[in-house]
Amino acid sequence: MPYLNHSSPSSFILTGIPGLEVAHFWIAFPFCTMYFMAVLGNITVLLMVMMEQNLHLPMFYFLSMLAAIDLVLTTSTMPKLLSIFWFHSHEIVFESCVVQMFFIHGFSAVESGVLLAMAFDRYLAICRPLHYSAILSSSTIAKLFLAAVVRGFGLMTPLTCMVSSLSYCGPRVIAHSYCEHMSVVKLACGDTRPNNIYGITAATVVVGSDSILIAISYMLILRAVMGLSSKEARLKSFGTCSSHICVILLFYTPALFSFYAQRWGQSIPVHLHILMADLYLLVPPMLNPLIYGMRAEPIRERVLNLIGQKGS
Repeated sequence: MPYLNHSSPSSFILTGIPGLEVAHFWIAFPFCTMYFMAVLGNITVLLMVMMEQNLHLPMFYFLSMLAAIDLVLTTSTMPKLLSIFWFHSHEIVFESCVVQMFFIHGFSAVESGVLLAMAFDRYLAICRPLHYSAILSSSTIAKLFLAAVVRGFGLMTPLTCMVSSLSYCGPRVIAHSYCEHMSVVKLACGDTRPNNIYGITAATVVVGSDSILIAISYMLILRAVMGLSSKEARLKSFGTCSSHICVILLFYTPALFSFYAQRWGQSIPVHLHILMADLYLLVPPMLNPLIYGMRAEPIRERVLNLIGQKGS
């Protein structure tokens, strides 16, 4: 547990979505539906990869990592968010708030690293197919995941400790649905510039480096695909990569919007920013199993077989 300053409050008050309080009860229904779909879809992917021997391949190992991370991200926020919307349970204990913040930012950074590893997987599969199995061995996959975890947690642990050591002598109301870093820091008294600088630096290191490397991977993939003589081979390669590109856009677009809106988007309505931040932790985990799982033929066939067996 991070060091807690003696001036730390016992709890904070989460407002939910400012400006849409009267609609909270009804907004919770689609949120709950999406959360249920996210949990069901990601658990299904995990079970399929664990149970099916023919899915013990690098691409599906990375997909199961993505599913596990998405489960953590949604479950660390949605139960509390739904309790705010339905039961007006706005209070959150300070320690729980800090832990929630660590889980959100830490696992988001880990997910970015896994998406980079998946881009590397697609690059090897299309540009270096003869070396694919030799390079992406089980030990290499484990090391890539470990590197993503160490980097994500290593960057976010100091951030969490810095937030825990701040003094909070003003209002306890967080204008957000969950404990996001800058929303909490804004309530602190004293100099918060180190927190701001470190937060921006950590986000830039993670998103900046990963997005650049992913872009380079896909430029090399595109060059290799355009060089294929067979139109059918080109279409198959594009189809293989399209799922990953959709997942990348789903992850980075709302994440960047939320990050920059929190710091420099004063002209953006608060309710729009908070709604986008909530959907960022809900929509990608819900759609990732559909985009990846349903496009992956072995998973799709296995799920359809199970549904057919139950139906008969």
